[in-house]
Formats: sequence, C-alpha cells, structure tokens
Amino acid sequence: QVQLVESGGGLVQAGGSLRLSCEASGRTFSTRGMGWFRQAPGREREFVGAIGWIAGGTNYADSVNGRFTIARDNAKNTVYLQMNSLRSEDTAAYYCAARFTVGASSDPKNYASWGQGTQVTVSS
Repeated sequence: QVQLVESGGGLVQAGGSLRLSCEASGRTFSTRGMGWFRQAPGREREFVGAIGWIAGGTNYADSVNGRFTIARDNAKNTVYLQMNSLRSEDTAAYYCAARFTVGASSDPKNYASWGQGTQVTVSS
C-alpha cells in the first residue's frame, strides 16, 4: 500500500498559479501510475490529470488541458500538479491517487491509494 500526502493548496486570485505536491511512501512508487482528481462541494469527484511510469505518458481533462501540467520525480517519490491561469471553477479539494500498475488512467476506480486532499480556492 502506498500512502500519499498532498500539499501546496491555498487561496489564489483568478489568473494566478499554484503547484500542488503529492509525496508518496513505499518502494514501488516509481512504477505506479499517478493521478490527480478534484471534488467541489455538491459535485462528484472528477479527473484532472494522470501520469504513467514513463514520464511522457500524461493525459488531462479537457477543462484543464493547456493550463495544468503533471510531473513526477521518482527520486523524491513525489508527483506535482502545476496549475496556471486558474479560474474560479477550479476551486475544489484536490486529491492525488496511486495505481497498482504503471499506466495513467482517468477512471478513479483504477486507483488503489488516495491522499487526504488539499484545498484550492480561486477568487474571482
């Protein structure tokens, strides 16, 4: 089991940037697909982006494509979500998740471990 801890959330004005981090414990981090999801009050959890074992393998939700970037540092057991050009509709709790396998996936059912989340609030 991989344990995940997110950080980097906060309050930012529309148009600003934030970088979220997700630190993982566990020896097999480098071979796991990692994902970011978010959930706003009253809404279902939605996919944001994911990165596979091979760092070039990423995919993003249409709503964030071109604004958000996922990267991973396997030496630090950490995955990042760089968020630029933030909008009020990006306000949510953001969660990172880890799979048992190497690929990226947009389906939350494919993820075995979840962090506690970090809140991002974008003011307009």
